[in-house]
Amino acid sequence: MTDTPEYRFVLAGERRTGTPYTVACPYDGSVVATVHRAGPADLEAATQAAVRAFRVTRALPGHRRAAVLRKVSETIVARAEELARTIALEAGKPIKQARVEVGRSATTFATAADEATRFHDEVLHLDALPGGENRPAIVQRFAIGPIAAIAPFNFPLNLVSHKLAPAIAAGCPVVLKPASQTPISALKLAEIILDAGWPAEALSVLPINSRDAAPLVEDDRFKLLTFTGSPAVGWAMKGRAGRKRVTLELGGNAGVIVHSDADLAFAAERCVVGGYSYAGQSCISVQRVFVQQDAYEAFMDAFVPKVRALKVGHPLDEATDLGSVISKDEGERVGDWLAEARAAGAECLVGGAVRDGVVQPTVVVKAGPELRVNSQEIFAPVVTVQTYTTFDEALAAVNNSDFGLQAGVFTRDVKRIFQAYEALEVGGVMVNEVPTWRIDPMPYGGVKHSGFGREGLRYAIEEMTEPRLLVINLS
Repeated sequence: MTDTPEYRFVLAGERRTGTPYTVACPYDGSVVATVHRAGPADLEAATQAAVRAFRVTRALPGHRRAAVLRKVSETIVARAEELARTIALEAGKPIKQARVEVGRSATTFATAADEATRFHDEVLHLDALPGGENRPAIVQRFAIGPIAAIAPFNFPLNLVSHKLAPAIAAGCPVVLKPASQTPISALKLAEIILDAGWPAEALSVLPINSRDAAPLVEDDRFKLLTFTGSPAVGWAMKGRAGRKRVTLELGGNAGVIVHSDADLAFAAERCVVGGYSYAGQSCISVQRVFVQQDAYEAFMDAFVPKVRALKVGHPLDEATDLGSVISKDEGERVGDWLAEARAAGAECLVGGAVRDGVVQPTVVVKAGPELRVNSQEIFAPVVTVQTYTTFDEALAAVNNSDFGLQAGVFTRDVKRIFQAYEALEVGGVMVNEVPTWRIDPMPYGGVKHSGFGREGLRYAIEEMTEPRLLVINLS
């Protein structure tokens, strides 16, 4: 019998002990590791260190920042299988999907390395008005200062990477709070970053409870709060954040339109991937599918058998397509929402059962838009399918939501593509693709209750820097 691994938190580059707690695999409850939780004094020490470190990080030349980022990317690749197993165990993510996340994290840091040396500066011509002659001007972007980052459980390596990589590229110290359920990937990543040469005081990774983490939100020594998580928590944070910048990525109930002129078999295949990968626990997971009524039967003939064929199992099993949701409590919530839908006349064509946090892959039909399986973010392997007559109806149905992160549209008609692009109230429209599709350098974020601000390396760096104007009078 092997000893349980133990992970100390990282405070200004140093490994520290605190209150130990157990991290368990959500699929079967087996112990993954013991992790040390930080407290209020640790957060204060980390904040002071970040303020001191900014004097160093803001002065680091681009090639130094880029070198650190490239080394991190290379080390992630070298440790890929170890990191994938960590993600699989602490998050319950199937190992084949965990490997994809590790690869994306390596790309995130590699892209940040490129961006660290090509900030989008400007030369301005001020002679547009009399008196502006002989006054050349430039606008450069400068790091804003220490950053408070709060990451979710569902992508415990790559979404942490989306906080840390652009901050390093910009020259900003970070104090990061990883999700309590999945802190190990973040702690391993901190080790990799520090070994790559990032200044020790410029990075702290603190598993800390939400009450003790309040200064991350409220302390004005932090110049940006970047948060990924639930809308209720995120919007409440914004109200407490004071003068600092805030970026929020708060999830959604992503809609997909499948028009009758689409490749229906391909659309069905992609909706299975988008709706059920990692048990639907993605902010852009396919949740609502709207199929043109003439195409409904053919789409369902392709879609339903593929859902039935999905394998539920242990995350380390190479054949597993999805495991449990993150906790039994979340499973019970999903069960309640499905029971509500059934009571209102909805039907589960596939699945519908929930046991010990395992939600069977589920297809729901005849569910009204007011039901929580449609109107809220279910964050589970549940997809509703509805029909529409006209394309305008479909656009209105997707927009009939408090959320607006990404949407998918399957059609061959260019006019409909641009109609959807103009009409859909979302941060991104994916054509002949599911809203779950994301390449890490692209701008990513939403509107309405889904938040504001953008991730994606160049766009996150812009959030973490501010423009400064220089005008020289040569007269």
